[in-house]
Amino acid sequence: MTTPVEYKQRREQLMAKIGGGTAIFRSAPTAVMHNDVEYSYRQDSDFFYLTGFNEPNAVAVLAPHHEKHKFILFVQPKDPEKETWTGYRVGVDNAKTIYGADEAYPIHELDEKLSQYLQKADRIYYRLGPDQQFNQIILNHWQNLIRVYPKHGTGPIAIQDAGTILHPQRLIKSPKELELMRKAAEISVDAHQRAREFAQPGKYEYQVQAEIEYFFSQHGATPAYPSIVASGENACILHYIENNRQMQDQDLLLIDAGCAYQYYNADITRTFPVNGKFTPEQKTIYELVLRAQIAAIEQVKPGNPYNQLHDTAVRVLVEGLLDLGLLKGDIEEIIKEQKYKHFYMHRTGHWLGLDVHDVGVYQWGEEPQLLQPGQVLTVEPGIYIKPDIKPVEGQPEIHERWLGIGVRIEDDVLVTTDGYEVLTAGVPKSVSAMES
Repeated sequence: MTTPVEYKQRREQLMAKIGGGTAIFRSAPTAVMHNDVEYSYRQDSDFFYLTGFNEPNAVAVLAPHHEKHKFILFVQPKDPEKETWTGYRVGVDNAKTIYGADEAYPIHELDEKLSQYLQKADRIYYRLGPDQQFNQIILNHWQNLIRVYPKHGTGPIAIQDAGTILHPQRLIKSPKELELMRKAAEISVDAHQRAREFAQPGKYEYQVQAEIEYFFSQHGATPAYPSIVASGENACILHYIENNRQMQDQDLLLIDAGCAYQYYNADITRTFPVNGKFTPEQKTIYELVLRAQIAAIEQVKPGNPYNQLHDTAVRVLVEGLLDLGLLKGDIEEIIKEQKYKHFYMHRTGHWLGLDVHDVGVYQWGEEPQLLQPGQVLTVEPGIYIKPDIKPVEGQPEIHERWLGIGVRIEDDVLVTTDGYEVLTAGVPKSVSAMES
């Protein structure tokens, strides 16, 4: 579990960057599943990263310029009657003693108390969110302070998205964060192993899903995202989540599933034959995707541009598809004009952390993000030959023996000081392992 000391260090690191500004962070709202039944609560990742506070209807304020209060929390006050129905609240006093706030107030006092932390700030750092009412509260405070700026010559003259300052910080994982991500990876690795042993012709996709998610629960974790358990041609649907098909002999099964452990996520995809034996066409496509993934992972090292992973994977895939006669023409032209996209339509990965698709810029204008130690990303090339695939003009018709084959292979990779570490290497992916 992340310690109060680490949360404090994160806040201090951010406050050093905002200097004379004030940063405001809003907790995630509760989400209604239907009528008056709510989903399990999940805190906003920025809010949790800075506070560790896991209740709704809260606001965190960082005001490094304030003489006494640098870290302020506005929270739900204690209410025994409501707590009987919805669970215990931390309350105002505990927000200080447990979470280290210099000052804390009931959330209903936000409008009254907030101005004292804004009036001497030179800038407001706040990310406009889906809560339009709260957005308006912040904008109203800013407009009021702008109105009196000529009288005092002090106050926030601009609002800046807080993510532009915080998200580069979140992109580099601390040793404690990496410990939690390794745990999430370890649980997810074992769940994938269990799923491959369990799957067989005649069983339903949802039965495999149940095995995976039961294993998560048994180890104190939850699904990081809706598990994809896609057999046969369902594997050609990138975000297939119905998981209701009965698996057949000679099907491939694509499983894209990972757990969240103490808010940190894993994200793994493996594809294997349900009956334990690839058909020749399945094996050919699988080996091609595996070559592309290994080549892309080899590009993970400090200083390399992020997009080099994708470019590497695309080149390997296009070369292979040309060799198979599934593409034709000049390789450079095919890549430049993206004539491969009816087979491979997504990027080769994404940042990973508190969010499955974690925060962080991928390129700065025309300049790509350079890989740095402490970043964690997925590497996940694939080939999807849909039964109704339509080739690009001038490209070959697809023989029916290839139709319905979908393969993706995904691992979570940490950028180290001298290369990379595959956090999810415990799940086999060789052809021999997939057929064992």
